[in-house]
Amino acid sequence: MSTIKPIRGSKITLRPLVKRDAPSIYKYACNRAISRYTFLPYPYTRRNAEEWVITSGERNASGVDVNLGIELPVSGEIIGMISLNNIDHFSRHAELGYWLGKPFWGRGYVREAISLILRHSFRELKLKRVYARVMHPNTVSARLLEKCGFKYEGTLRRNIKRHGRYLDELRYGILAEEWRRA
Repeated sequence: MSTIKPIRGSKITLRPLVKRDAPSIYKYACNRAISRYTFLPYPYTRRNAEEWVITSGERNASGVDVNLGIELPVSGEIIGMISLNNIDHFSRHAELGYWLGKPFWGRGYVREAISLILRHSFRELKLKRVYARVMHPNTVSARLLEKCGFKYEGTLRRNIKRHGRYLDELRYGILAEEWRRA
C-alpha cells in the first residue's frame, strides 16, 4: 500500500504515528474514562503505546487499516487516534474507531477528525460505506456520529464484554452518497 499522507483540517491534522508519539499516546490513553467505551486496555502502559506505534504502522502498510494520530498542529502532540479498521477492499467498507484525550473533549476535534477521515474514505479509498460501533450507554459518541451524518442501523444486544459487563452495541453507518449530502 502507499504511504498515508497527513490530512490537514482547520483545528487538527491526522497523520501516521512515529516513534516519538508514544509518550503522548500513553499520556492521554492511560485514563479510565478513555477505556470505558473503547477497546483500549486499562491500565494503559507505556509499553502498550510503544507497541501501538509499531502495530499501527504495520497495519497501515498492509492496507488492512488506516490508523492516524489526531495532532494539534501548534504543538505537534498526538491527543487521540482515529482509525478505519478491517478495510474490506472487495465490498468497499470499513469500521470507524476513535478516541480523544479527556482534556480535549468538547472542542470539536473528533467531529473534524471524523469529517476528514470520511473524506479520505470516500474520495481516496473509494469506500462505499463506513460503519461505527458504539458501546451503549455512550450517548455522546452516538450523538456525535449522527451529527456527522451517520444513521442508526440497529442494536446488537449484549454483544460486547467490557470491564466485566456485557454492553449493547449500537451500529451506525454512512454511505458515500449520504456523505456527499451531509
